[in-house]
Amino acid sequence: MLQDKLLIWKFNRGNKDALRYIYEKYKDDLVTLAAALLTDVSSAEDVVHDVFVSFIESRSRFRLTGSLKGYLATCVANNARNKNKAGRRQQTAAVDDRNIPASARTGLPLRKQGSDSQGPDVAAIFGEELRRLSWVLAELPYEQREVLLLHIYSGMRFRAIARSQAVSINTVQGRYRYALDKLRSMLDGEAKNETSR
Repeated sequence: MLQDKLLIWKFNRGNKDALRYIYEKYKDDLVTLAAALLTDVSSAEDVVHDVFVSFIESRSRFRLTGSLKGYLATCVANNARNKNKAGRRQQTAAVDDRNIPASARTGLPLRKQGSDSQGPDVAAIFGEELRRLSWVLAELPYEQREVLLLHIYSGMRFRAIARSQAVSINTVQGRYRYALDKLRSMLDGEAKNETSR
C-alpha cells in the first residue's frame, strides 16, 4: 500500500514510469476480472484500456484513499457492468449459450497457465478445470459474480464493494453467500454427474 501511495504521488506529478509500473503491476489481474464479468470476453482488454485512459485523465486530481488495486477493480467492474448493459440493449437476437457443450466453451484466464516445467497432461487438465470454473462463474447472476470476484480475486472488503455498488453491506454479504452456495451446488452436481457416468 505504501508503494502504491508513492507511485500515485509520482503519477500525480507526471512521472510516466510510475504510470507504466502501475499498469504492468495490475493489468493482468484487471483483464482477468473484466473477462470474468463481461458477457463478451473479447472486450476485457478494451474495458481495462478505458479504465486506464480515465485514470490518466484524472492524474492531476486523483487522490488515493484506499487500495489502488481495489479502486482500479471497482472501475473495471463499473465499466464491465455498463458494457454488459449496452450489449444487451444492442443485441437483436438472443443466443442461448447453454446449448453449446461445455467442452466448446472457452475458459477465462483466471491464472496464468502452465510454466515450462509442466507437461502437456497437466496443462490439459488445468485448462479443462479453468473452462469448467469459467462456465460455472458465467452461470451466476451478474451482481453475485461481481461481488464474489471483487472480494476473492481483487481482495476488496465488503464495505468497499457496497459503496461501489451503492447497496448495503448486508446486501453485498448476501450476494456473496448466495454466489458461494450456487457455485458449490453447481460444482457438486457436476461432480456427481461425472462419477455416475
